[in-house]
Amino acid sequence: MSALEPRDTAVADTSGTAAGRDASADTVLGRAYRSLSIGIVSVVLLIAFEATAVGTAMPVAARELHGLPLYAFAFSGYFTTSLFGMVLAGQWSDRRGPLGPLTGGIGAFAAGLLLAGTAASMWVFVLGRAVQGLGGGLVIVALYVVVGRAYPERLRPAIMAAFAASWVVPSIVGPLASGAVTEHLGWRWVFLGIPVLVVLPLAMALPQIRRRAAGPVDEDGAGQPSGSGRRRIRLALGISLGAGLLQYAVQDLRWVSLLPGAAGAALLVPAVRGLLPRGTYRAARGLPSVVLLRGLAAGSFVAAESFVPLMLVTQRGLSPTLAGFSLAAGGATWAMGSWVQSRPRMAPHRERLMTLGMVLVAAAIATAPSVLIDSVPVWTVALAWGFGCFGMGLVIASTSVLMLQLSAPHEAGANSAALQISDALSNILLLAAGGAAFAALGGGSTAVSATATATEAHPAAFAAVFLPMAGVALVGAWVTTRLRAT
Repeated sequence: MSALEPRDTAVADTSGTAAGRDASADTVLGRAYRSLSIGIVSVVLLIAFEATAVGTAMPVAARELHGLPLYAFAFSGYFTTSLFGMVLAGQWSDRRGPLGPLTGGIGAFAAGLLLAGTAASMWVFVLGRAVQGLGGGLVIVALYVVVGRAYPERLRPAIMAAFAASWVVPSIVGPLASGAVTEHLGWRWVFLGIPVLVVLPLAMALPQIRRRAAGPVDEDGAGQPSGSGRRRIRLALGISLGAGLLQYAVQDLRWVSLLPGAAGAALLVPAVRGLLPRGTYRAARGLPSVVLLRGLAAGSFVAAESFVPLMLVTQRGLSPTLAGFSLAAGGATWAMGSWVQSRPRMAPHRERLMTLGMVLVAAAIATAPSVLIDSVPVWTVALAWGFGCFGMGLVIASTSVLMLQLSAPHEAGANSAALQISDALSNILLLAAGGAAFAALGGGSTAVSATATATEAHPAAFAAVFLPMAGVALVGAWVTTRLRAT
């Protein structure tokens, strides 16, 4: 079960929880739901802030820890463990209720932040990011289960809209705030400051969660997970281990790395085949192409975006604050793209909108490395990324809409999970591939010193990341022509 699986939100009407009895509460901020709403939305807000802020602090952290060759690993390690955490949280929530995975996830997320913030080496930093990912995967699924069990059906759209809005402000403010903290207090405080801030929203939300959503969904179903549930956990573990081994192999870049790489592929391929619709990776028409498109869009964009601050800091000499500012407008334009595709009059043109979105994404990624040329203004990246995020807003929301349209009711849950797996797995694999290309072309030694100019670094290493990702996005534009089954 994934974060978006309908089973999570369908149980509220039949579980007999307090949500059904609070019919008199009119809004999510009414007296009955105020503490719960503020608490869980604040948790999402803080996780979103960390997710958007870390990209600004990462270049400084990687240079200080002498870990630029592992730069991409610090991002992809998060996605690897979060994938397993999502599946684990779904099974845990169905068996015992969401309180356990939520508190366990927050604890793991905070522990990962502390580990990363106090790391003395890049490998320890990567380990901290991996622990964060496990916690983040547990938390996001548990929160969706809380919404499904604690809120009546008429209030769920409002609280889900609040979750979405919680990502807009951090995407604008997060990189700027992170840059300022990194410059004036040090990059470690970007990680060490957040665990303390989580305490208050948890204190507000946990009593309400315990009262409204504690316990298993079905008392008769408590106990051991079903055979299908155990199989999903095994497949998710296979994906996580396989992706981790592949990442290690491509980052190490030695002949001896072929062994873990082969082991990773042996674990990854059958797990992917078991969790994604048949025909996904040959772009079969209909649902398989929708799932594939989600991965191509998310993976290419995230892999490219992860290197934007590093490129601006090391190649153009920008401060972390100004480098973060290049991504600040993206949250607003992403939200705008999501709003445009949601208009009823746009529904007949959804596939064309998605094609336009992928073309914008490809153009933005291809434009970004133009700032490696000194005569190109650095604000070119900010402008291009604004258009790219608008395209992502058109595509990502539309893939969810089409997935539900193309799913039979009894298949909606598994297909929702497949969409999320495609998203996370593509992030992992394309980040690993981009990181390998970056390291192979000398990116690991990229630095700007007092005696070296930005152009004396390794611009080819950055071009080797951005241009292939633009090609992946163009493949995604072709896949948009195969979204409707014949």
